[in-house]
Amino acid sequence: MTSDSTAFVSKYAKELANDNAAAFVGAGLSKAAGYVDWPGLLDPIAKELGLDVRKENDLVALAQYYVNTKGSNRHQLSQLLIENFSDLQEPTENHKILARLPIRAFWTTNYDTLIESALQAGGKITDVKYTTEQLTTTKARRDVVVYKMHGDVNHPGSAVLTKDEYERYHRTHEPFITALSGALVSTTFCFLGFSFNDPNLDYILSRVRTTFTRNQRAHYCITKRRRRNEFSSKAHFDYATIKQQLVTQDLLRFNIETVFVEEYSQITDLLREVEKRHRVRTVFISGSAHEYGSWDLATAHGFITLLASQLIHRKFKITTGFGLGVGGPLVTGAVQAIYSRKLGSVEDQLVMRPFPVEIADPAQRQKTFERYREDIVAQSGIAIFLFGNKLDAGNVVNASSIEREFELAAKMGLWLVPVGASGFIAEELWRRVMSSYNQYYRGTPKGLFRLLDSLGKTADPVELVNIIIEIVEQLSTE
Repeated sequence: MTSDSTAFVSKYAKELANDNAAAFVGAGLSKAAGYVDWPGLLDPIAKELGLDVRKENDLVALAQYYVNTKGSNRHQLSQLLIENFSDLQEPTENHKILARLPIRAFWTTNYDTLIESALQAGGKITDVKYTTEQLTTTKARRDVVVYKMHGDVNHPGSAVLTKDEYERYHRTHEPFITALSGALVSTTFCFLGFSFNDPNLDYILSRVRTTFTRNQRAHYCITKRRRRNEFSSKAHFDYATIKQQLVTQDLLRFNIETVFVEEYSQITDLLREVEKRHRVRTVFISGSAHEYGSWDLATAHGFITLLASQLIHRKFKITTGFGLGVGGPLVTGAVQAIYSRKLGSVEDQLVMRPFPVEIADPAQRQKTFERYREDIVAQSGIAIFLFGNKLDAGNVVNASSIEREFELAAKMGLWLVPVGASGFIAEELWRRVMSSYNQYYRGTPKGLFRLLDSLGKTADPVELVNIIIEIVEQLSTE
């Protein structure tokens, strides 16, 4: 990554952690999913007017020209929306990553339903606003709000399309302008797939800039740099490059920093880095224990309690499936640390997700458990594995469920920290990581190998906790 990209990832991830991040999604993201952009949408009416959409810079005016020729009848424009956006396309990987991030508000000028589909597929309660009346209501227990400034494909008659509708926007949609103005002041935006040609957004940004001349909040725009092979001549390429540089400079008036990528695929890479940086402060603890090997009950519980306490003290968030013999002392250590340090609510620091073991049908239970594991693991950036045994027909055996969580964590790109000294399946997983260290820890400092290696050789519980904390601290800065 470039220095600009690295700075963006670090700063935006910090805003996510502080619950101060928002996103503005433009047509570029929808085009990647198979929908048309504005030129594609208006191409048929341009041809009907005898114009070439590729030569038109003011597409809002083009839509108005069409309505003018039809005696102010905009039915055909509404029909274009239905024809071009009613087919249900799959959200892109970019939509899915954004939906997984703790972004509480999405803004868009798009008419499609891609972002809300991605959010709902991720299990989030989504409150969609595409009329001013909807701004006065709140969906119960909502996780995220999607503000659709220009309307929705399912209500094409009220969508904002023509120059008349843009010119009246400050009267017909004033609550949207007020809400977005406030959001731009109080939260950090990431603009994606947006060209900044929208007159409404330009008006809102100007309002914010003139009100907060010296203390504007920082925002970011991710965009692809112009490439020579995208233009028919060097002259056209040079012109586009100059224009992009001037637009980039102009955005700084609104404190919007441009982060350039060379290929569209790098936008996905950048978002993945943001997600990884955000998740790495959340630690998933996987473990179960009918017995504790060479440790007695008090020693094992003291180890787990101390580990949870130290993670909370260092401002890591913990997620856990509340495994047998592990969940109880883990919660004790975490809650005591939260209350003693006054670190906020338990819900913000500790996510407990006991498995629904009472499902009678074995196939349904297994299917539910798999989805459940995926949801828990996906929230985290580091996974710690402890013990891992269970009682089966009177015998203590390794817990295959812990191994499955290890496999899921590896697939999702989490840093894997098996505590081999705790024995059982955790010891087997530790041996697996150490024998294929470069596979799991490629590009990390050499000192991590020594620390991870000691997790299988250190018997003292307090020393083990200190080593684990040193490992997760190092991983959280990678």
